Amino acid sequence: MVMFTVYVLLPILQSIRISLYDWDGLGAMRWVGFGNYAELLSDDAFYVSLKNNLLWLALYLLAIPFGLATALFLNQTVFGIRLYKSLFFFPFVISQVVVGLIFTWFYAPDFGLLSALIKTLTGADIAVLADERFVTFGIIAAGLWPQAAYCMILYLTGLNTLNPEQVEAARMDGARGLAMLWHIVLPQLRPATFIALVVTVIGALRSFDLVSIMTAGGPYGSSRVLSYYMFEQALSEYGFRMGYGAAIAVVLFAIMMIFISLFLVRLLSRERGA
Repeated sequence: MVMFTVYVLLPILQSIRISLYDWDGLGAMRWVGFGNYAELLSDDAFYVSLKNNLLWLALYLLAIPFGLATALFLNQTVFGIRLYKSLFFFPFVISQVVVGLIFTWFYAPDFGLLSALIKTLTGADIAVLADERFVTFGIIAAGLWPQAAYCMILYLTGLNTLNPEQVEAARMDGARGLAMLWHIVLPQLRPATFIALVVTVIGALRSFDLVSIMTAGGPYGSSRVLSYYMFEQALSEYGFRMGYGAAIAVVLFAIMMIFISLFLVRLLSRERGA
């Protein structure tokens, strides 16, 4: 509790406090109240970042069904399954920086595999990371690769704890395929699904490292997310606006808490009903 208070609760409260000041991080702090939040309401870059975060959130949730499908496949007893598990587990253990570099090369218009494939099929050159229409989708696709691997690990753990008596009883009643999955397997995987949801939502909302590595918010700020915009305002050449950056952080924290609270309320209501 002491560690949690010192390294989590106090920094959160300090960020909220700083967001009420105009401060460059070194000089005197000037009280502005909710001035930073009022400025956010008229900041076009903030709305672009918020829109991209919502897009991240919507598409990043695809990692959960991808992870479940992969876990169901890897839960089979077939020849070479350990090799398959290692290959699917690999994206989770490598750094996000490495993932960003791999996909940057993958999208590269001069030698990238995806660009070569698109040119072969359509005859057109598309620079994914330099096109405002596609750049955010390209970064999200890079993030889905390791995130789906993480969800896969959660579901593999859950599949190993299934109640064999329920599974056997369902088989005796004739349950097969999708019926078995929907009525027997998925209800027992609810704890894994809850953890996957929370971790995926947090990952989507804080998506900083891939944006920083792959585009640095470009082109023309079109791939910014709230966490990267916070960094730009608070700790980069934009002027060290610590108060304004803290206000962005508080908004991001509030959005994250809303989603996690909804998941927690739903989980508790289900447990009470059970």
